[in-house]
Amino acid sequence: MVQRSSIEDSLSHAVIAGLITTLVGFVASFAVVLAGLFQVGASPAQAASGLLALSVCVGICTMVLSWRHRMPISIAWSTPGAAMLASLAPGAFTFAEAIGAFMISGVMIVLTGLLPGLHKLLARIPVQIAQGMLAGVLLPLCIKPFTSLGTITVPALGILLVFLIGLRILPKFAVAVSMLAAVGFGLWHIGQNQAWAQLQVVPQLEFVAPEFSWQAVASISVPLFIVTMASQNIPGVAVLNSFGYQLPWRPSMILTGIGSAAGALFGGHAINLAAITAALAAGEQAGENPKLRWRAAASSGIFYLLFGACSALIVSVANTSPEGLFQAAAGLALLATLGSSLVGAMGDAAWRLSALVTVLVAAGNLALFGIGGAFWALVAGLLTHFIAERNARR
Repeated sequence: MVQRSSIEDSLSHAVIAGLITTLVGFVASFAVVLAGLFQVGASPAQAASGLLALSVCVGICTMVLSWRHRMPISIAWSTPGAAMLASLAPGAFTFAEAIGAFMISGVMIVLTGLLPGLHKLLARIPVQIAQGMLAGVLLPLCIKPFTSLGTITVPALGILLVFLIGLRILPKFAVAVSMLAAVGFGLWHIGQNQAWAQLQVVPQLEFVAPEFSWQAVASISVPLFIVTMASQNIPGVAVLNSFGYQLPWRPSMILTGIGSAAGALFGGHAINLAAITAALAAGEQAGENPKLRWRAAASSGIFYLLFGACSALIVSVANTSPEGLFQAAAGLALLATLGSSLVGAMGDAAWRLSALVTVLVAAGNLALFGIGGAFWALVAGLLTHFIAERNARR
């Protein structure tokens, strides 16, 4: 009887940990995903489909990997990748071209699992340059919470205050609470304008036929692949290792790459190993027995499927809210990532100039020959280091 009670208690801890993992992962970053999809030309219906597709792919891959390997392997969508999309110039590509680029990025993730040489080549990209590119693409979106104070003063100030108070009282959930505050302001705005009829409740997947162009591959596929690997997959491995789990790299990359490519056909940009939220399903709060914590991740996968059912409602609230409200919320969600990426980029004096150039080129979104700023940021950073810093050091 005691043993049965202990097992039930452990399972309840796992389910609660799975719910918290999903709540933090979904609520804290869905606005970033929507900002990225809208920026590359998605309609509200296509953005809702993309959010639903990502939720389904994340849920299925999490359940499969955690159950198959009996590890708390949590999957998430690529928040830095979505922020990179939000930094692109509007109208640079059609949504169909973006879909094709998403698929290519998914194929590249699969190849990372199949070809050890590709993983080694990726590891040779200097951390300072990769972090500088990420910081540069995050910067324009992270400015939104403050520039929006001049256009939508009351809601922008409201979510900012909620965020700051949350950091003081509930630091782990500050982003999620501020995102909920944005939803609250959005609903209040809808009520003031009697726009309830515009809300869509039933989610629906919309197939988008992909189109392929080398400009979209250079501007979207390559940066999306790099930021997803450097900012999500590699840190995700480190988080699991810190809890004593040896991640099965090959099957994880193959499955998430296939999930990314399949989800792209319905508007999703990329999925990957969870980094920040991985600890919520792998730590002691998921149960005392490390061998049973996989149930927390599996529970999280189920909750992602349930949360995905709200995708149409979320998108319609965001689309009917004051312009810039959810972009401001997305910027708040990325402040911590921006800070850590700047530290990673500028920490080594031997790479400081090239990292700074990378940040500025990415933030300025330089576009040449139809190719976006994230790609040129990598090129500019590497050239600066090779010409100025490397020779000077010698």
